[in-house]
Amino acid sequence: MSGRKPIADTELKMLQHKSFSYFLHETNPDNGLVIDKTAADWPASIAAIGFALAAYPVAVERGFMPRAAAVERTLTTLRFFWNSPQGPEPDATGYQGFYYHFLDMRTGRRAWQCELSTVDSAILLAGALTAGVYFDADTADEQEIRTLADTLYRRADWQWAQNHGATVTHGWKPENGFLKYRWEGYDEALLLYILGLGSPTHPLPEKSYAEWASTYEWINSYGYEYLYAGPLFTHQLSHLWIDFRGIQDAFMRGKGIDYFENSRRATYVQQRYAIANPLKFARYSRDCWGITASDGPGPDTIKVSGIERQFFDYVGRGVPYGPDDGTIAPWAVVTSLPFAPEIVLPAIDYLVHEVNWTVGHPYGFKATFNPTYPVRSGNPFGWVSPWHYGLNQGPIVLMIENYRTGLVWRLMRNCPYIAGGLRRAGFGGGWL
Repeated sequence: MSGRKPIADTELKMLQHKSFSYFLHETNPDNGLVIDKTAADWPASIAAIGFALAAYPVAVERGFMPRAAAVERTLTTLRFFWNSPQGPEPDATGYQGFYYHFLDMRTGRRAWQCELSTVDSAILLAGALTAGVYFDADTADEQEIRTLADTLYRRADWQWAQNHGATVTHGWKPENGFLKYRWEGYDEALLLYILGLGSPTHPLPEKSYAEWASTYEWINSYGYEYLYAGPLFTHQLSHLWIDFRGIQDAFMRGKGIDYFENSRRATYVQQRYAIANPLKFARYSRDCWGITASDGPGPDTIKVSGIERQFFDYVGRGVPYGPDDGTIAPWAVVTSLPFAPEIVLPAIDYLVHEVNWTVGHPYGFKATFNPTYPVRSGNPFGWVSPWHYGLNQGPIVLMIENYRTGLVWRLMRNCPYIAGGLRRAGFGGGWL
């Protein structure tokens, strides 16, 4: 156990509120698109939009936003995606019911010749389905939210995204077709497969899930046996929406645990790794950890205190096998709150009070910091990312809420597509 006191509930709510304000202020009110990060002339990210759609119900319940404003923002967003161009043209918004990873904030068209992203589309659709369950009033606007969420989800052609293979591809580009990579091995695609299996229109075959799970890697690290994925966010993302407590697929039945317990163990491995600090990075401790896919100070290779260090920019950092360059992501710590509050709450307290990470930052925690990377500044915690990312803010909002009230989990337990997808994947027990 940590020697620090847990953070006060009022401070947790303040952090949640600050994190949510990203979606209030970094969204184009004309189309609902949310900027990927707070850099000039940056595009929207469809994953950030999915997080926003799931966060609006939380904001209404918490008093961060009036219900009428949340309805208006949600409707604007869903109408944009339903009416935006879908087709093989290189400047469309989406194709086959999926959407491009990055979209122009103003026009909503494909940005940067990016890929049509299957997993980011899954996050977007999960957000839409959350809105569809939450906004249940018998008004024209809320009925339209439910209809649009349903039709958007039904439009996605999951079978097309398999490209004649057993598993789902990472994506597609109009210039050269499907990407060569597929969703295999335990990762954030758990949500993708559940949504694909639950589709009433273009469902994935049940064997696609078994094929995905056949590439799992079970390891023992720092005294914990668990299903391996390096970056911490991969143990969190699907859990933003799905309550995995007490439900098991064939793999987890064989191990005698569930995915929630697996994420708890992965969270503890992160803390144990930071305590052991095998690469001797600055500030790593029982309250200073959180290694995940994130922004960083690189790319750069320099000598620090006589040791040659390689630093990365945005990369999938992870434990115990790396890569690791001393970069800590506060948001990843918060997002593990439901799994292991006994170690997460003291770590949040450390980040708020010792690192002082919320002072002067309009949206709470900055994306990352790296105390090992030498920078000329008065900041004892070294390099700090200049940006806030929608991908970081959303999980903070949703997981603080799941920890406190279970709101998003409760909503999605009432989504027939989630329950159906879980059953087709072989899940049983618990609330199912």
